[in-house]
Amino acid sequence: MDTISTAAHPPETAYRVDGDTPTIRLFALLEVIASKDRFVTLQSLVEETGLPKPTLHRMLQQLEGAGILQRDGDGRHYSTGARFRKLAENLLLNSTTHGARHVVLRRLVEEIGESCNITALSGSEVLYLDRVETAAPLRFFLHPGSRVPVHCSASGKLFMEQLSPAQRRRLLGHVPLAAYTDNTLTSLEAFEHEIERVRQAGYALDREEFLPGLLCIAVRVPVASGRSTLAVATQGPAIRLTPEKALEYLPALQRAAQALAAIESDAAAGD
Repeated sequence: MDTISTAAHPPETAYRVDGDTPTIRLFALLEVIASKDRFVTLQSLVEETGLPKPTLHRMLQQLEGAGILQRDGDGRHYSTGARFRKLAENLLLNSTTHGARHVVLRRLVEEIGESCNITALSGSEVLYLDRVETAAPLRFFLHPGSRVPVHCSASGKLFMEQLSPAQRRRLLGHVPLAAYTDNTLTSLEAFEHEIERVRQAGYALDREEFLPGLLCIAVRVPVASGRSTLAVATQGPAIRLTPEKALEYLPALQRAAQALAAIESDAAAGD
């Protein structure tokens, strides 16, 4: 019997692999790597899992060859590959909880009258998992599957606030923060100041930072422990949705976030 465990999982919930099934062992190794917010090396995995170095090297080669993992930096570090990330995104987009979440989103739109969406973090971007448009004639169309950079997204700021400054630098520091509008935050220093405001407020605003004339307010979907992986937001034209007006919608957003949290909790309990 082989055992793969991580520091993030106590012994009683350690990943265990019964029997000598190569496919299951590869999957267990992916669980370990996916739980990390940093790159991993062959040596670090040897120390963490206790598996022989030749065995782990062969497994990493198999996963890299399939496009599930990729090498980064000096070639000694591994991270999730495009194929693995696409799998995770498809699971989120086509979750069995999609119908229940969509009902919450539709009711939120009916209550506040603006377009609303549910998002998740995907690398350095925010992925739109679901969206319901307002019936108002003036609106911005963004369909499920759309992506927005984290540094100019209200939801992105919420996800980034959960990370340490070092983790944010690793995620954002290797590329310039592109300016999409005159309001986009384009320096890590300015972004860190914004993250501190988000931390104190408990919500985030996009003040026409991604699209001119578009304002957004977002809150995280709460979780019992660990980091939240979902956010709920509303967007509208700045001539109609001012920052002051957006704050009036905050209680409705928070109620929707609680409803979504209950859906996710029920789904997890049923697994």
